[in-house]
Amino acid sequence: MRSQQLRLGFILFTGFVALGISGCQSNAQSNSQAGGAPQPPTVQVAAVEQRDVSLTNEWIATMDGYVNSQIQSHVSGYLIRQNYREGSAVRKGELLFEIDPRPFQATLDQSLAQLAQAQAQVLQSQAQLAKAAQDVARDSPLAEAKAIAQSEMDNDLQAKAGAEAAVTAAQAAVTAAKAAVEQAQLNLSFTKITSMVDGVAGIAQAMIGDLVATTTVLTSVSQVDPIKVYFPMSEQDYLHAQKIRATGKEGEALPLQGVPLTLLLADGSVYPHPGKVLWIDRQVDPSTGTIRVAAAFPNSGNILRPGEYGRVRAVTEMRHNALIVPQSAVTELQGSFQVALVGRDNKVKIQTVQVGSQVGSDWVVTQGVNPGDRVMVGGMQYARTGATVNPEPVSNSAGGGR
Repeated sequence: MRSQQLRLGFILFTGFVALGISGCQSNAQSNSQAGGAPQPPTVQVAAVEQRDVSLTNEWIATMDGYVNSQIQSHVSGYLIRQNYREGSAVRKGELLFEIDPRPFQATLDQSLAQLAQAQAQVLQSQAQLAKAAQDVARDSPLAEAKAIAQSEMDNDLQAKAGAEAAVTAAQAAVTAAKAAVEQAQLNLSFTKITSMVDGVAGIAQAMIGDLVATTTVLTSVSQVDPIKVYFPMSEQDYLHAQKIRATGKEGEALPLQGVPLTLLLADGSVYPHPGKVLWIDRQVDPSTGTIRVAAAFPNSGNILRPGEYGRVRAVTEMRHNALIVPQSAVTELQGSFQVALVGRDNKVKIQTVQVGSQVGSDWVVTQGVNPGDRVMVGGMQYARTGATVNPEPVSNSAGGGR
């Protein structure tokens, strides 16, 4: 019995040893088949381009009417009619509101009656003057011949002078009465309130039946074609553009006057019509360090409205022979910028660079690279100085981190 157990144990031990030897042989065979060093990782690279680029700036913009007209009444009275649809386009001279004209018509009628009385008084005074002149003409020869007393002649002369004064006073009264008539007619015309400009009329601020005064704002009309756009430009941006323009240093700063402007709307879309700068404010706001710029954009469809926000973009500099690399190739580390260069020997070198402005999805690099250098844009986890990689060229537009 004991001998059988020993025999069985020997057989099991012999099997384990055989399996171990077989495994070692299999591992040795697989290692021999793999043989050699591991393959270098594949990374994506893009060539540093050299081309002329236009550098742009953007500013937050606010839209306003080119002309904003507050509609107010020139007379006080009860509002009896609204003649326009709120939010609609109106033309200059179009009737917007009407005030009860009856009190003003009564005043006009009274003024016309007073004018008629003054004119009648003029006729009467002229008749008295004519009679006094006849008396003087008749009595003058008699007074010279001592046929009548001198006192009678003096009375005639005094009567004539009084008649002349009465005529002058009556004529002055006619002038005053005419002025009162004109004022009454003007006030009557003011009961019809019209738009002063072409534009879009706002919501009415007074209701039918309200007693409106000359200080009451009834509504507003804004001329929105073209529409005015305001944006604050930093003092640094303004001075930079002016300095390059004045000295003619590297790059060509375009003057703000005449520079085409692009408007980006709140939804991110680009407004299809370019604008232009109208004027620049006379001073820099000391509280914000910005200078206010006004621009105008065509708005034939009244799409843009006062109060909207957007962004104004303008080309402020042309950079010749600029070195361009994709943004995905540039990394920032503690305030410095770096790129991973891949040399002709496919070895990686981490290079510190100086960057300028962003141009779309690219960076303008001012120092640290040369035209044609290969920079890594994908497989950045392998970006270590001295590492060997397998570069896969991609275009700048297709470059992106992986």
